[in-house]
Amino acid sequence: MVTNGLLQIIFYLAILLLLVKPLGWYMARVYQGQAFGLDCVLGPVERMLYRLYSVDPQKEMGWKRYALAALVFNAIGFLFIYLLQRVQGFLPLNPEHLSAVKPDTAFNTAVSFVTNTNWQSYSGETTMSYLTQMFGMTVQNFISAATGMAAMVAMVRGFARHSTDTLGNFWVDMTRSVLYILLPLSIMWAIALMSQGAVQSFGSYRNAELIEPLKDANGIVVVTQQKIAIGPAASQIAIKQLGTNGGGFFNTNSAHPFENPTPLSNFLELLAILLIPAALCYTFGKMVGDPRQGWAILAVMVVVFCGMLAICVYCEEQTPPWLEKLGVSTAAGNMEGKEVRFGVVNSALWATATTSASNGSVNSMHDSYTPMGGLVPMLMIQLGEIIFGGVGSGLYGMLIFAIIAVFIAGLMVGRTPEYLGKKIEAFEIKMAALAILIPVMIILIGTAVAIMLPSARASTNNPGPHGFSEVLYAFSSAANNNGSAFAGLSADTPFYNIGLGIVMLVGRYWILIPALAIGGSLVRKKAIPKSAGTLPTHGPLFIGLLIAVILIIGALSFIPALALGPIVEHLIMLK
Repeated sequence: MVTNGLLQIIFYLAILLLLVKPLGWYMARVYQGQAFGLDCVLGPVERMLYRLYSVDPQKEMGWKRYALAALVFNAIGFLFIYLLQRVQGFLPLNPEHLSAVKPDTAFNTAVSFVTNTNWQSYSGETTMSYLTQMFGMTVQNFISAATGMAAMVAMVRGFARHSTDTLGNFWVDMTRSVLYILLPLSIMWAIALMSQGAVQSFGSYRNAELIEPLKDANGIVVVTQQKIAIGPAASQIAIKQLGTNGGGFFNTNSAHPFENPTPLSNFLELLAILLIPAALCYTFGKMVGDPRQGWAILAVMVVVFCGMLAICVYCEEQTPPWLEKLGVSTAAGNMEGKEVRFGVVNSALWATATTSASNGSVNSMHDSYTPMGGLVPMLMIQLGEIIFGGVGSGLYGMLIFAIIAVFIAGLMVGRTPEYLGKKIEAFEIKMAALAILIPVMIILIGTAVAIMLPSARASTNNPGPHGFSEVLYAFSSAANNNGSAFAGLSADTPFYNIGLGIVMLVGRYWILIPALAIGGSLVRKKAIPKSAGTLPTHGPLFIGLLIAVILIIGALSFIPALALGPIVEHLIMLK
């Protein structure tokens, strides 16, 4: 890695970590109901919203009622966005007069945006009207992110509270997440992106003259113009990154110059991807009364992230094997599928960040990475997207792994495991096992079914191990609510639209519900005083143990499948 690339990574991580404490402190005060400044301005709006949907903010919920509220609200969001797509041809703000989205695509898209996945089997600028993009996708970007943040806060209260039955109020937590955190940050980011050239308009599509007209096989000019979409993109880009949603206004996502025009916009979007997930670690520490616990969780995330990033950058900076066979050497590394304006380092950094954070936006095509370079984003997803992870969902996923880690430590020394002053017993371990094993199961079963069905195999555009990688990546992305793709899979078919939609639903809610169940169980327990036998969960020993548990579980779950895809593809290329 050249010095310039290394300095870019160091600068990025330094700015990210510097923002963790102030933003994390602010979010902790938001969720704890303490004064934080913005409440003086937006407090009347918050109270008006409670009156509007008849919610008593003082009335708290047990974990079952909390989960039911989240499920019902998300189900209503699903129905709304599905119907909006189906009738968009009759609605305004549709300058291209786009027709209704076909049923299976509408189902997949509605599930995708409700579950914070934002998997897109369609081209946004040629499929969705401005109205659908704004009132469907952008609104759900806020709501799905807020749902994950609310569930995380509820689970954390399970550790912070003692001898009670309630975890807070879902409607209050969700409202505060949107009003005080996501909305202000999104406005700031949207303005910054517009200053760099990201489009934000209701104007009609524009026609541009091609510098080099398209000719057919006989040399006859057949296309002289290109139709370019413009629209309300900047507002969607801001929340898609901050909420770790990832769905792009344009088909090429953040590789499109109207979504990501400059190196500064690239940096700002990259920063937005990891900002809230990283800061929530400090929020967690403040809410449980020990900031060291939050720093320990953040340290685990940073260590794994940096290790994976180093592998990805190294692999992509090498001359691809297929060029070496031709006697070609390039100092630029593997630039296939990457924007020249970003280069290898910023592309690999984005690929690693977006797949560690349940974001799914891309500024390069993962399908064009070298086999081992492409393995990194795939494995980051398969680890459960807990290395930062989605806003809220990443942290409660990491806490589930922390519970498994203290359980293993307890088995080693022969004592009842404890975490943050709470005994970890059979119920918590069962819920944690469900949350870890269910995504693995649906990924592997879904991939196996897709490989066996001839109609599903027809969607792969590449034979052999690379085609297998495309399918494995798709189900990994859906099950862990990431949304990125290898880009070589023709997924807009009934099988993939419906199959991946079901996988997204299972991957989101069969983890969210066990997380809330764990919180509901812990909140009823008494605090246990520390003793000489208590495992410190804020020091290097626990950090190392948690990293080992994450990597071992990931390896045991997916190395056999990865061996059939990127690993064997790499070995074939070395011949």
